[in-house]
Amino acid sequence: MTASEFTHNLSKVSKSLKPFAMRLTKDQEDADDLLQDTLMKAFLNREKYSEGTNLKAWLYTIMKNTFITNYQRMMRKNTFIDTTDNLHYINSFESSTDNMAYSSFVVEDINTAVNSLEDAYKTPFMLHYRGFKYHEIADRLHIPIGTVKNRIHIARKELKDQLYMYAHSY
Repeated sequence: MTASEFTHNLSKVSKSLKPFAMRLTKDQEDADDLLQDTLMKAFLNREKYSEGTNLKAWLYTIMKNTFITNYQRMMRKNTFIDTTDNLHYINSFESSTDNMAYSSFVVEDINTAVNSLEDAYKTPFMLHYRGFKYHEIADRLHIPIGTVKNRIHIARKELKDQLYMYAHSY
């Protein structure tokens, strides 16, 4: 099977993988990333695919294994190992108090991230955040509703990228 034939077969089957990716990740962007990783791995390893076998099942297996690998990598990254003799770090948490400093840092970082957005993205995002509907924002800013949706999406994506360190904090 040529690379173009394989790519054609991948594109026919790829739409059916999206719901499975959503069930695994429970997040639209993570599902898109997982689907992209799966298709990339499949294409790069196309010589391992046995022609005549079930391509969809092969892709599901790649997706499941990719998800498990990414999940294990994330869990290892978030695991803290206390190497002190008396386990000082593990035992010291019980006596700590919460003075809400962390949340004030979070709010400050969020405000900084929002203020760093270009006005073209910040204005629709803030209007939506304040409760305006897409069509109300479009009317107020005199731009098409599709543009409003796109700018809010881009603002969310930029904020997510800037605030990645808080993704699994709470």
